[in-house]
Amino acid sequence: MNPFKLIGWAGIVLAIVSAFVTFEYMALILLLLGLVAGISFATEDSVRVLATALVLTQLSMVFNNVPEIGGYIAHIFSAGGVFVTGAAMTLITRNVWNRYKP
Repeated sequence: MNPFKLIGWAGIVLAIVSAFVTFEYMALILLLLGLVAGISFATEDSVRVLATALVLTQLSMVFNNVPEIGGYIAHIFSAGGVFVTGAAMTLITRNVWNRYKP
């Protein structure tokens, strides 16, 4: 299996686990995993990844209105947004580098 897919699955699992377990550096771990996972994305997927990062981070709190499980769902999507934001930052950095490289 592709190691970048394993990193992606690890990010998804950690996003789910972070809703139930408090760990001080979970956001940092998710961001770093996202930065590494972003290497495997094609440049053509940049808009999709950027839109996913923005939507997950901005709209995840809507689920807080759902009784009982809403807070957990909101936290999972928010943590997933942190992971995808790392991938988006890798794509942005790569695009800027390709545009201005010597």
